[in-house]
Amino acid sequence: MTIVLGTPEADGLNEAVGVLREWQYDGAPWQLHPGDLGWFWRFGAEATAAAVRTWSRDGRILAVGLLDGPHLLRVTFAPDVQRDEELARRLVDDVTEPERGVLPVGKAYVEAPVGALVQDLLSGAGWSTDEPWTPLRRDLADPVRDPGVRIEAVGPKRAPVWTAVLRASFDGATFTDERWHAMAAGSPYADARCLVAYDDQDKAVAVVTVWSAGPGKPGLLEPMGVHREHRGHGHGRAITAAAAAALQELGSSSAIVYTPSSNVGAVATYESAGFQRLPEIRDRRRDA
Repeated sequence: MTIVLGTPEADGLNEAVGVLREWQYDGAPWQLHPGDLGWFWRFGAEATAAAVRTWSRDGRILAVGLLDGPHLLRVTFAPDVQRDEELARRLVDDVTEPERGVLPVGKAYVEAPVGALVQDLLSGAGWSTDEPWTPLRRDLADPVRDPGVRIEAVGPKRAPVWTAVLRASFDGATFTDERWHAMAAGSPYADARCLVAYDDQDKAVAVVTVWSAGPGKPGLLEPMGVHREHRGHGHGRAITAAAAAALQELGSSSAIVYTPSSNVGAVATYESAGFQRLPEIRDRRRDA
């Protein structure tokens, strides 16, 4: 059977989420996580479905991609087809030819697991590498130390506290209460938690969302932010430790996160919370 490129309807997103859950395992190359779809779900189910691409053969999904913005495709593969030549060549054709509706003409980026054949083929087609990112991982086999601050897991009524801190953590952030509710309505959020850290004045100072992929699988932190008026006091380390503890409670085997390598403060924060730095990764980039 030939490879079929597809875009799910909103009510078909759960299949893509399900295979992403199955493909997660400790020691895997950095790859798209069901939590990435969960975080994108803040734009609503219809927008999330429109941003998802699947590649299938004989009815089986072999690869899932997320258009995380108009010029970036984040894609990952079933573990047994990382080096499948037919699949890799079809995907490269799909990202190269704009009429196929994956990436537009001009500058474009593809994030794919290290070692996947598509990396080699994109390189051979003239795609260069972009700025480095640093993945980090914390094993959750051992108990996680208490973060030392009050941590609240927020639900719908307390979501405005979480969204306010998130907006104060990132320049230009537009995250709204409505987007929180849209995110929480998505199927990946059934195994997610939004946490808020409070300082000794009981002010909300840091937030994180954690996404489980199921028991015995890596869980993702996305996003994590510290209020710009409360930085430099260890709140990033505290909320990151709380995130690891929450994933441990959800049965995750490890906690994973990644950040631009240029963001040395974020890398240091994660390391201070017990995360270990993994080899850098780079997107493939096609210049305009």
